[in-house]
Parts: sequence; structure tokens; C-alpha cells
Amino acid sequence: MDRQPRTIDEYLDGLSDEMRNALESLRKRVRKLVPEAEECIGYCMPTFRLHGRNFVHFAAFKNHCSFFPGAAIVESFQGDLEGFKTSKGTIQFLPEKPIPGKILEKIIRARLAEEAERAAERASKAKRNRKAPPRK
Repeated sequence: MDRQPRTIDEYLDGLSDEMRNALESLRKRVRKLVPEAEECIGYCMPTFRLHGRNFVHFAAFKNHCSFFPGAAIVESFQGDLEGFKTSKGTIQFLPEKPIPGKILEKIIRARLAEEAERAAERASKAKRNRKAPPRK
């Protein structure tokens, strides 16, 4: 039985040159735009985590590659993604026809904004849930 990869490098090492090059390009773009993100394997695929939470995933399949920025993001970029197969939270692409850099950058920046909004909501909720100190 094959061992599951523990790092993104191990994951990429098991791919064809074509798939590896396509995903390495995507990885570099994410790393450039979100240098503070941590690399890991999540759900058996390469993942970037931001502030301890999954940010985006990507993976290679038999006949395509996929980028997973989340359902709301994919939905909001449907117009920009004509020519790419999408489903809830997923953008499929071929190694020879990657997601254009400008669109990928817009998606990643939108995902950053989405995560910042969620972090602010969590902080606000935590603040409301804190008990006020007893009055003297």
C-alpha cells in the first residue's frame, strides 16, 4: 500500500511532470500572495492554512487538476471562469490550460477578504461571549 504524502513536496513528487508543473505554478502564486500561509496536507491534498484554518486546497486527478478556494468564491467568479468546469467550491483545469494568473490572483485576494471578514466575526462573537467582570 502506498504511503500518504506528509508534505506538499512529497505529494508533487508522485505526479507526472505535466501535473507537477501546473500545481507548482499554482503553489508559487499562492505563496507569493499569501506568504504567511502554512503548507500542509489536508483531506489528503496540498493545503494552505492561514491563522490555523484551511485557506485553499489543490490537487491532481487522473484527467485534470483542481483548485479549491471555497463555494462562495467559486460562485462569485463564475463569469471569470467561463471555459473551466466548476462545482461547489472547486475549479477544474487542465495542466496545459491553467487558471489565468490575473483571475487566480483575484480569487486569492477575494479569499483573503473572506477570511478577514470571518476572523472579524469570530472576534466579535468571542467579545460578546466574554462575561463581564463582577461589579464591586
